[in-house]
Amino acid sequence: MIEFRDVHKSFEDNNVLQGLNLNVDKGESIVVIGGSGTGKSVLLKHVIGLMNPDNGAVYVDSNSISEMNEDGLNQLRKKFGMLFQSSALFDSMTVWENVGFALKRHTSMSESDVKELSSEKLKMVGLVGIEDDMPAQLSGGMRKRVGLARAIAMNPEILLYDEPTTGLDPINAEVINDLIIKMNEELNVTSVTITHDMKSAYKIADTIAMLYNGVIISRGTPEEIRNTTDPVVRQFIEGKASGPISVEGIDK
Repeated sequence: MIEFRDVHKSFEDNNVLQGLNLNVDKGESIVVIGGSGTGKSVLLKHVIGLMNPDNGAVYVDSNSISEMNEDGLNQLRKKFGMLFQSSALFDSMTVWENVGFALKRHTSMSESDVKELSSEKLKMVGLVGIEDDMPAQLSGGMRKRVGLARAIAMNPEILLYDEPTTGLDPINAEVINDLIIKMNEELNVTSVTITHDMKSAYKIADTIAMLYNGVIISRGTPEEIRNTTDPVVRQFIEGKASGPISVEGIDK
């Protein structure tokens, strides 16, 4: 469903992706882990065509992203739903208007039908009776769930999650983890998650891949990653300050 072939991306002197190769099968839930500044968000932006590689290619459903025109990209993007790290809700819109935003823009559905479908998607993520609330009235965990309802509103084939548990307490983080698993099972989507939350990664992933120095250095099942002997991966998953990953390398 998604393939990175020898992808390079630099920003001035900062070589972020340096020959990245990664395949994501249809229906797979893959989690990409790595420290801050290692290029996880850059990877996601390549998947939806917000960035093009300097060298190499990214394919989605056998289509080369960099070779598509704007109309083609816009059609392809309808296959995607995305849960943003900050939820990215529109403050001036009600909850149902946020969830139904893409439906109003890309379909001919009536406003009443959009609201009804928005309510159905909200129910899928465990939210009932808040359709007319404003985002400012919601807790952080509820805003994340509204963001997830919006991500699934167009019945996407691929779901992208950008640090889905960041900023949440352990209970709400677990709710989001359970919902990600539920979406994978009930909607049969392909999922790509970027995170540094290892508890979340172990729970939601079929496959975990670690991004380091611009390439995927390790890939395996959660159990394989948990038991790895690779010193770089071990340092990261155990959260140790000492090891082959320098503190400067993590923070830059």
